[in-house]
Amino acid sequence: MRNARTPSSVEAEIRALFDESARVKRVFLDENAAALAAAVAKVADALAGGRKVLLFGNGGSAADAQHVAAEFVGRFRTERRALPAIALTTDTSALTAIANDYGYDEVFARQVHALGAAGDVAVAISTSGRSPSVLRAVEACRALGVATIGLTGGDGGPLAGLVDLCLRVSASTLSARIQETHILVGHVLCELVDRRLFGATA
Repeated sequence: MRNARTPSSVEAEIRALFDESARVKRVFLDENAAALAAAVAKVADALAGGRKVLLFGNGGSAADAQHVAAEFVGRFRTERRALPAIALTTDTSALTAIANDYGYDEVFARQVHALGAAGDVAVAISTSGRSPSVLRAVEACRALGVATIGLTGGDGGPLAGLVDLCLRVSASTLSARIQETHILVGHVLCELVDRRLFGATA
C-alpha cells in the first residue's frame, strides 16, 4: 500500500519549496543587484545603438533563452517597437547540421560567428557554468567583440570567468532553483530595458 500523504502534509511541502525558491532569489539579489543593473544598461545601450541580443543555453536554459528573446521581439508589458533578439536554440536545421558536421559543442559558436557582430550582446545561460557548447559560444563572442552576460549557478564554473558580467545564483546547485531565478532575471531585464528605452512603466 502506498504511503498516503494528507492534504496538509502536501501543503507543507509546497510551502517549503516556495520558501526555498524565495530564499535563493533573495540571496541572488543581495549578491547581484549591481551586476544586474549593469546588465540592464549593457543590453539597453546595445539595442538603442541598433545592435542585437543573442541568447543561448541547453535544456531548460534553452527554454529561458527562447522565452526572453520572445519578450524582446514581441512585447513584455507595453506596446513598443520590436527589439532584435535571437535565441540560437530554435533553428533545428542549423542545430542538427552543425552538430552533425562539427560536433555538438559548436552548435551555438557557429551561429555566433554567422550572426554576431561587435557591439551586440550575448546572454549565455548554463546552470552549472560548465556546458561546453555555451563556453565555446562565449569564446566566439569574445573573438568578435560581442559583449557577454552569463547566467549561472553554484560556483559559476568556467563560465563565470569568461563573461563580461556574471549573474550567479550562488545559493543553490539545484537546476530547478537556479532556473527559477534565471527566468526572474530575464523578466527584470526585459522590464527595465523597456523602461530605459521607452519610459514604459505600466
